[in-house]
Amino acid sequence: MLDTNICIYLLKQRPPQVAMRFAECYEGEVVISTVTLAELRYGVRCCPPETRAQNEAALNALLEVIPAIPFDEQSANQYAEVRYATREKKSDTLDKLIAAQAVALDVVLVTNNEADFQRYPGVKIENWTKEQ
Repeated sequence: MLDTNICIYLLKQRPPQVAMRFAECYEGEVVISTVTLAELRYGVRCCPPETRAQNEAALNALLEVIPAIPFDEQSANQYAEVRYATREKKSDTLDKLIAAQAVALDVVLVTNNEADFQRYPGVKIENWTKEQ
């Protein structure tokens, strides 16, 4: 499951090692959370009008190869555990939702924010920005 920052790297095609690592994956092997999709849609909405259509087209093209998995009841249940374990930090609600969904699905979360996600119990992390 790709975190929002990795999706942005793919959309911008940098750093190149992220695109290379993605190219090694089989179709259907990589997904995003609908929470990530919401963040990406918001990012497109914040773009200047002259680049918004281009950025929306790029996001739609990405979604053709990376499906968005709905945040479901199992993910909601896991969110309670993640949030409880990190309740002292209140500013990262969307990251907690993404982490909870990755745990609920028992998948690896690919992110460049390793330090943030390591706090969440049960999250398995990979960072594709690092050289293999």
